[in-house]
Amino acid sequence: MSRLYDGFPTLIEFGSFPNVKFWEINVTPPSMDGGGANDTTTMRNTAFRTKMPKKLKSMGDMTFTAAYDPVVYNDMWAMINDNQIVTVHFSDGSRVSAWGWLNVFTPAEIVEGAQPHAAGTIIFSNMDDNLNEVAPWYQA
Repeated sequence: MSRLYDGFPTLIEFGSFPNVKFWEINVTPPSMDGGGANDTTTMRNTAFRTKMPKKLKSMGDMTFTAAYDPVVYNDMWAMINDNQIVTVHFSDGSRVSAWGWLNVFTPAEIVEGAQPHAAGTIIFSNMDDNLNEVAPWYQA
């Protein structure tokens, strides 16, 4: 086990569309969120407000910027709101996978002299197509 020394390359794989025609420029991997505190303060507290952690966890959205082939529109339309396994491949060969869907694909302004690119957002459902709760999984 070692830390990442360089983020290149970090790639995204969509389980239902492994050959989608885009090329990652920037990837922001998903965050992890405990959901904040449950306030447990009562009128019987004597000096402090008290809190406890929540039981449920969330996986935050993942964003990316990518160059693309215009043919990608067909795949992107099909992937919008399509719950599937999404995998982030890190530069050290490890990966994290979770169930989620492409929520947004927004092409940027196209200008002369610059590579066209688009921004995307992936939301993680933590639930498979059979409505089973599924935790994200890491593979070294």
